[in-house]
Amino acid sequence: MTKAYVVTGAGPVGWTVAVQLAEQGRQVRVLTRSGSGPEHPLIERIKGDAKDPAILRPAFAGAKAVFHCIHGSAYSASTWKAELPAAEQAVLAAAQEAGAVVVFPESLYSYSEPGSVMTEGSPRRAAGGKRGVRTALLLAREASLAPTVSVVAGDFFGPRVRMAHGGERMVAPILAGKNVSVVGSARQPHSFTYVPDLAGAMIAAADQPSAWNAVWHAPTGPALTQQQLARAFAAAAGRPAPKVRVLPGWTLRAAGLFSGDARELAEMLYQFERPFIMDSAASEVALGVTPTPLEMAVAATVDWWRQQG
Repeated sequence: MTKAYVVTGAGPVGWTVAVQLAEQGRQVRVLTRSGSGPEHPLIERIKGDAKDPAILRPAFAGAKAVFHCIHGSAYSASTWKAELPAAEQAVLAAAQEAGAVVVFPESLYSYSEPGSVMTEGSPRRAAGGKRGVRTALLLAREASLAPTVSVVAGDFFGPRVRMAHGGERMVAPILAGKNVSVVGSARQPHSFTYVPDLAGAMIAAADQPSAWNAVWHAPTGPALTQQQLARAFAAAAGRPAPKVRVLPGWTLRAAGLFSGDARELAEMLYQFERPFIMDSAASEVALGVTPTPLEMAVAATVDWWRQQG
């Protein structure tokens, strides 16, 4: 019987994983609440709740790997606590029954010493807020009876990435000939991960049982300042380098006294006010993956944004 690959969620990561799997000739099932997902002859789209065992059991039947790419409905610690652990436990239980490995995209939030270059061996003991939620999720995966893999990425950019520092906050204004606004600092080095590289690493990890039950890093190029990334997008778009304006941290922190959204963003300002760098060398060797050259990655990103009009 042909093995299936299941993807939960059709955001930038889930969509890209599903397309890459299908382009490799694999049978894919995409599970979302709306039944959405990429259109491809090898992709079956399933409508349902990823927390519902009655949906998961048939969706996971015969699955070799599950790529769990669902995130919280809001960018807040309270929402993440209410939604993410229950969904992950349901997916892990169903995957164990099906005999499938579960692969998760993961962030750098759990790293408890972000002032140093973060490697696969760096401590992941961050507590409180959204960082603490990510730490708890990693611990729960480690305790799971189903095999798991977590693939860590920096801030996203790439096709289909909208709500991100390297997404609509940067590419859209550049294409419109406007200035770019960033938070924290425009001159601190920061690791940005190209989403297709993350997807490729997740698939590579799923294919290698020796890589299971571990945390790996998505292949990520040299750290860039936000100013450098903006200039790279502008060069790919054939536009002049934009003026980059900085929203100082104190303004977000002050706004957080009155705005929940601002408060959630302010919690993560440490990532942009100081160097925030990940290293993926060990994972590149273990998984046989490499980051896409920056020029190619930003060109593909700009092309996708242009297609959106």
